[in-house]
Amino acid sequence: MPHIKLNENLPGMRALLEFSPETAHPINELAEILLREDNTLSRGDRELIGTYVSYLNNCFFCQNVHGSLAQFYMKCDMKFIDDIKADFEKMPLSNKMKALLTIAASVQRGGKNVTPHQIENAKIEGATDKEIHDTVLIAAFFCMCNRYVDGLNTTANPDRQFYIDRSETRANQGYRDFDLHK
Repeated sequence: MPHIKLNENLPGMRALLEFSPETAHPINELAEILLREDNTLSRGDRELIGTYVSYLNNCFFCQNVHGSLAQFYMKCDMKFIDDIKADFEKMPLSNKMKALLTIAASVQRGGKNVTPHQIENAKIEGATDKEIHDTVLIAAFFCMCNRYVDGLNTTANPDRQFYIDRSETRANQGYRDFDLHK
């Protein structure tokens, strides 16, 4: 049960966005910029970074919403996403993506955990300054959202298929001014 009076028919972040429309707009705008606008990192890569950070934060809602979007964009199944969360180093990802996930994990633990060696390694693997910047900001943004969702004990559908079934609609809808009830 949520800690405050929320629309329990809306899961996770959706209930919070409805509860606080004045903060919904800037949160959605930042999500749109970070996860969907043109970027040298694919939408799948960016959703994967958010999924991985949400997994590290043990946020069921966010890791499943964004994991389903990552699997949609990456044209894979959720087992592949789960395997990345469990041990991305063993997965068939680019060395650049592995370096960026390492940075994201450090941000999740605390910003000062990002090391010059991690940054240099990401650059050696082909990451641009913009990609490193965006990885850090996506990781920080997801830490905030995970704590927002879980800190108010929002509801989440426990059936992961629920999120997978909606991933194409969510991908097409985006984050800007979307209908909370769809």
